[in-house]
Amino acid sequence: MRGEKRGDGHGDMRGLTTLAPESTFVNTGVLAIRYPLVSHREASAMDVSFLGGPRPQRGVGVVAPFDFALDRELWRWVPDEVSLHLTRTPFVPVEVSLDLARLVSEHETLADAVRALTAVAPEAVAYACTSGSFVGGIAGERAMRAAMSLAGAPPSVTTSGSLLEALDELRIRRLALVTPYTVSVTRALEEFVAEAGVQVAGCAFMGLTRHIWQVPYQDVVAMARQAVVRPGSADALFISCTNLPTYDVIPQLEAELRIPVLSANQVTMWAALRRLGTRAVGPYQALLDEAARAWPPVLPEETQEGWT
Repeated sequence: MRGEKRGDGHGDMRGLTTLAPESTFVNTGVLAIRYPLVSHREASAMDVSFLGGPRPQRGVGVVAPFDFALDRELWRWVPDEVSLHLTRTPFVPVEVSLDLARLVSEHETLADAVRALTAVAPEAVAYACTSGSFVGGIAGERAMRAAMSLAGAPPSVTTSGSLLEALDELRIRRLALVTPYTVSVTRALEEFVAEAGVQVAGCAFMGLTRHIWQVPYQDVVAMARQAVVRPGSADALFISCTNLPTYDVIPQLEAELRIPVLSANQVTMWAALRRLGTRAVGPYQALLDEAARAWPPVLPEETQEGWT
């Protein structure tokens, strides 16, 4: 065989090389491409120092309900040097309700999830469920974080606790609410906010018990306009539920309503990344960018688009 060197004729292949004196042609059916063959010796000596990676990553562990479908949205708030490590609570055959909120926030369930996440050594752990973290009131939310810490979590946050942290950061005293929930779950959120000393200035809810991640942005915007009953009636708007898509509507609503617009996934990632000493990524979102917190004053006679 041309291009081969043989030894003493007794099967000694030590001199064998794949380097042929001619190049090999591969016909793709459209274009003939020439691939020169490379010897094993040459391949093993190839310089790969230019690769230079992988880059060091910092981690945030996320405990999400079994039906959480917006992993990709969470990542949009995360800077390149941070990874998210998600785990989910076990499936239960219950629709979105107060009963489900209690089931997915049981301390034993949280502890199991946290122990699984500690295997990859996250620097913070977030419980990404709004109803699951407000269903027990403020004391229940604190107890959840304590249970997570007891299971070995590093600094931990919950969505509802992150909401209160964000309200304090922005000095919000009057809050409008949008939820995808039924009446009973929405009322529990109102009670949680009121317990924190914040007035509920308006509320709109959708009455959904499943497939919340499929709600289109247009419906979210329509409910926001319904919740903020008139310009100046609320200091901020909160869009509840980590399964409700919100990332792209936040800057649009802030421009229209001229108040900070917070969402469940946004406040969760903001608070978790704060524990790492880094910032969430979100252009033109007031919670994340102080420069986005200044709006022109709303004049009494001024009518905004969407108001009647």
